[in-house]
Amino acid sequence: MRCPFCQHDDSKVTDSRVVADSHSIRRRRECYECGKRFTTFETLDCTLQVLKRDGHYEDFSQDKLIKGLEAASSHTSISKEQVRIIAHRITIELTERAHREVSTQDIGEMVMECLQIMDPIAYIRFACVYRRFKHVDELMNALEQLPVQEPSSP
Repeated sequence: MRCPFCQHDDSKVTDSRVVADSHSIRRRRECYECGKRFTTFETLDCTLQVLKRDGHYEDFSQDKLIKGLEAASSHTSISKEQVRIIAHRITIELTERAHREVSTQDIGEMVMECLQIMDPIAYIRFACVYRRFKHVDELMNALEQLPVQEPSSP
């Protein structure tokens, strides 16, 4: 770690503490050259790269996942809290993978798997955007894939 005062590239750690409610460690360091002390924070890099359809990469964003889920589940039986739980579960599953790269296709399939079980309307809304249906037959095929549900009484 380079000293911010004299730019010497060697220092010793004098104290380490876990930062509350975080996956970080706070370290107090002392420069071997000038003797001044400074603080560093060490964090685990869990950055996921998402491979987009057009071939470019961007950082994974749980907030973006939540926005997509909220749009699909608006005015359905899925609450905002359930949306956040789904997004959190998908994020955890993705970060536990050995690879730091994921495709939008993988994420979309995970979302559709959850929505298909929870609410057919949210599933179809998401599928229409995600799969980019161009013909009614594609929509009809997606509807046929849904599990049969008993109609609810009025």
